Amino acid sequence: MNKIKVGVIGNGFIGPTHIEAIRRLGFVEVEAIAERTRESAEKKASALHVPKFYGDYKEMLDNPAIQAIHNCTPNHTHFQINKDIILAGKHVLSEKPLAMNSEESAELLKLAKECGIVHGVNFNYRQFPIVKQLASLIRKDEFGIISLVHGSYLQDWLLYDTDYSWRLDSKMGGKTRAVTDIGSHWCDTVQYVTGKIISEVFADLTTTFPVRKKAPRTTATFGADDNSIQAYEHLPVDTEDFATVLIRFDDGTKGVFTVSQVSAGRKNRLSFELNGSKQSAFWNQEEPEKLWIGHRDRANEILLADPCLFTDEVRGCIHHPGGHNEGWPDALKNMMLNFYSFIRDGKDPNKDQAPFATFEDGHRSMRIIDAIWESHVTNKWVKVEAFSS
Repeated sequence: MNKIKVGVIGNGFIGPTHIEAIRRLGFVEVEAIAERTRESAEKKASALHVPKFYGDYKEMLDNPAIQAIHNCTPNHTHFQINKDIILAGKHVLSEKPLAMNSEESAELLKLAKECGIVHGVNFNYRQFPIVKQLASLIRKDEFGIISLVHGSYLQDWLLYDTDYSWRLDSKMGGKTRAVTDIGSHWCDTVQYVTGKIISEVFADLTTTFPVRKKAPRTTATFGADDNSIQAYEHLPVDTEDFATVLIRFDDGTKGVFTVSQVSAGRKNRLSFELNGSKQSAFWNQEEPEKLWIGHRDRANEILLADPCLFTDEVRGCIHHPGGHNEGWPDALKNMMLNFYSFIRDGKDPNKDQAPFATFEDGHRSMRIIDAIWESHVTNKWVKVEAFSS
């Protein structure tokens, strides 16, 4: 069988992780990468052992052998690049956010449907095996009526005022930062698990450092601060370092979540708890193989990820025996496996249910982000604008 050939645009932090996950599939091959210049593309291609490279992504779109493109560029370029990919007739897997606002994401969703291409957004946390197991148990009514959903997504990579990244620039990252970067993942994960849709929000966003110190050379995302640097450029910051958001779901369920990029000791801690009428559940991404299940009238449980303990519908998403823990790279691999199996099997994106987050999910995420921003500015509850799929 011929392998599906793909291209990757942007190879900072996330691009190489896409490439590594793609290579684990066996039936997909990375044909080329694109960067901002031919020189940087050649250097990255050599380091990543990719045969072809381009200094302009539009040249890569003209390669007839490439069937799908991964958009791993900074936020502000997502809309135009995604649009160009669709118009080139290529399948597209985009990093989030899908665009810079919901008007742009609506255009992309409409265009993708009209062109009939397979479209995905890398909300990979829903792809953890134990998260899928929890979703399956909820569908089987193991938890009863869920009335409360709460949690957080905490990081510490921007703890100091000398921490700087392009993500701090609202022109490149968007008008919200912590909400867009990590809050979007939290919202997508809990909506996937519960089957409920966030319909209304009340938000409070805070900037810890209105001015930050930018080093002469930019630190990569999640990079360590160099304390030896003396000459800093002082730059104003207009995006939030942390936020707390009250939420209401479409069925009346209520919840709250906090996102922060200034929480010392928390590296990538997405967590949530669901409180149901029968039992509760808690999951923390930094301990991805464990699901806490809480009871009132008997001892609480810790369910460890194990295919022998999973429901039939979920068992195929875990690839190793119990005790052989699968983590973040494996969830990303599941995203790629589901996306490319959909393409390989000739599924129709306008008719068949996709087992991954699509542009529809990306558009819903943008509408939530827009509502959170409006709520923060107006200090009011704001309804998330609904749309028909």
